[in-house]
Amino acid sequence: MFKNEFDSLLPQRIYNRRDFVQTAVGSGFAAAVLPVGAQTIRTDTAGLTAGPVTIPVGGFEMPAYRAAPAGATGAPVVLVISEIFGVHEHIADVARRFAKRGYLAIAPDLFVRQGDAKATTDIARLLSEIVGKVPDAQVMSDLDATVAWAQGRGGDTSKLGITGFCWGGRIVWLYSAHNPAVQAGVAWYGRLVGASSVLQPLNPLDVAGQLHAPVLGLYGAADTGIPLSSIEQMKTALAAGTPAARQSQFVVYPDAPHAFHADYRPSYRKQPADDGWQRCLAWFKAHGVA
Repeated sequence: MFKNEFDSLLPQRIYNRRDFVQTAVGSGFAAAVLPVGAQTIRTDTAGLTAGPVTIPVGGFEMPAYRAAPAGATGAPVVLVISEIFGVHEHIADVARRFAKRGYLAIAPDLFVRQGDAKATTDIARLLSEIVGKVPDAQVMSDLDATVAWAQGRGGDTSKLGITGFCWGGRIVWLYSAHNPAVQAGVAWYGRLVGASSVLQPLNPLDVAGQLHAPVLGLYGAADTGIPLSSIEQMKTALAAGTPAARQSQFVVYPDAPHAFHADYRPSYRKQPADDGWQRCLAWFKAHGVA
């Protein structure tokens, strides 16, 4: 279902596995993506409060990675949703990039009840036994709890955004239809149509007309797993939906493959990644998440 997450994981530069695979959320790269590329971006923590936190969800303590300007209160909040590999170093780095821009950014570990997505090198097991067993209803509840946690720690959840990559891009569309508090979403190459299941009953296409917040979709024309026809289907559904749905937009980058933002992988394409990042920031600002 999410095969493009691990397509083209070709060797670039070899690192010691012990340097990257660690247990703490947000530290180390997922075992399945090693070795990572020499071009991998690393954002420092100067001026930030950054690191692992736990978020109560009922009686469960969910791990998450949080980054925010040090000492800041009233910062706008951005939820950062990972690919199938969980909250590893790249997702933590994205959170730090947002924090450098003044955001309280939180990346919750949404797979943790099902298993450790960072630890496995067996992609089939990762998909079937971990990612495939995560109920959408659980994800929506976990994200609601994450928003509440941010509000309780000085975040301004009246300025709430969400962004995510591949698996997380799909969640951006779903959560923007789920939570009326979301002001804007940015979905990076998230699946729009596909098979449904008891645990994952809806596709973004099914909820397109119900969006509470406008979503910017950033996609690659050379993505073999997300056909351009599905983007056209989504555009049609959005045009017949809520005002927020009708404000939603797509940017499709010619020749860009899946995971073009993933700077630690061979799929990385600097020009569309940089352009998408600037569009993401501008989208949030234009829709009150700044």
